[in-house]
Amino acid sequence: MRRNHLFALLLFFAVLTASAQQLPTDGPLTIRPALQELGTRLLKGKTGAIVAINPANGEILCMATNTPNGFDVRQAIGKPQAPGSTFKTAQALTLLSEGVVTPETTVECVNGVTDGNIKVGCHKHRSPLMLRDALAYSCNTWFLMTFASMINDDFMYDSRNEAITTWRSYMQSMGLGGPMHIDIAGEQGGLLAGADYLNRRYKDGWDGKTIWWAGMGQGDVTCTPLQLCNLAASIANRGWFYVPHIHKNTQNQRYLTRRQTKVAADAYPIVVEGMRQAVEKGTATAIKTTYPICGKTGTIENPGADHSAFIGFAPMNEPKIAIAVYVEHAGFGADVAAPMAGLLIEMYLKGQLTAQSEARARRLEAKTF
Repeated sequence: MRRNHLFALLLFFAVLTASAQQLPTDGPLTIRPALQELGTRLLKGKTGAIVAINPANGEILCMATNTPNGFDVRQAIGKPQAPGSTFKTAQALTLLSEGVVTPETTVECVNGVTDGNIKVGCHKHRSPLMLRDALAYSCNTWFLMTFASMINDDFMYDSRNEAITTWRSYMQSMGLGGPMHIDIAGEQGGLLAGADYLNRRYKDGWDGKTIWWAGMGQGDVTCTPLQLCNLAASIANRGWFYVPHIHKNTQNQRYLTRRQTKVAADAYPIVVEGMRQAVEKGTATAIKTTYPICGKTGTIENPGADHSAFIGFAPMNEPKIAIAVYVEHAGFGADVAAPMAGLLIEMYLKGQLTAQSEARARRLEAKTF
């Protein structure tokens, strides 16, 4: 088995070097072969990426990808796409920090929200919901309305430009919106709508309703799977992260310097609890297990079938792994991305899969999209 792991690691490194030109070749990698093998298995016949990070030090534990042309590291670090509802975690942290909402803020939602001729659907759930349950059940209405209220708040902010600039600064502090300068070539930053961008795009003016799609991770926002995994790591750490890196024993201070987010410290416990409840009773119950996983599913609308996404970490209070899974055209985040993440978390924490989990892995491996 060790020989197979070594072969898989060498193969991965060779492909990575070919795909990401100018990648340094000195020193050992932080990749865990068992995770890399499992991630590669699960992505067979699919287009997507799985990234796992050790929150304690930023080491990349897994970077499995697949495309119609095979492995391509750019699928994980160089192809920004809408993050969908996984982004609601960052929204909640920002809204709480700015005092736009409290943990008790409720929003009415009956199968979604209608604004003129625009209808945004939502999962069936009781109404109204407070923030913790809005995360657990992934309520689109809650996040659309509260994000729009922040941007339109004329009391807190002098202008829409100031509001969106403030919002963007929180997101950037969480590692979103720009390259983090990891030690792999080909990284791209993604999109976080800023004032200049919005003023150019919406020449007749804009407000919170114009861009409210960003509240649920659609519209004027894109991220890479790497960035989403780092977001999960920063939540696992309750407000800090190391820039992700793939070379072990690095002496580069860029990867040894702890980065603090702008988020208020007291915002993290409620978001962590919401992510925990997503696994306990919400959209991610498919990965409920004896050890506490915190997670957030995402289902991303786009031309064709929806993309399936998930971010999470485990264990809840002593996090050892943060993970992001993004599978194109695979449907609900709860159906594909979340179960894949659950299997990799189990492999890392337990060292192997149970017979039941191995059967689930084979079923997921057989799916094609």
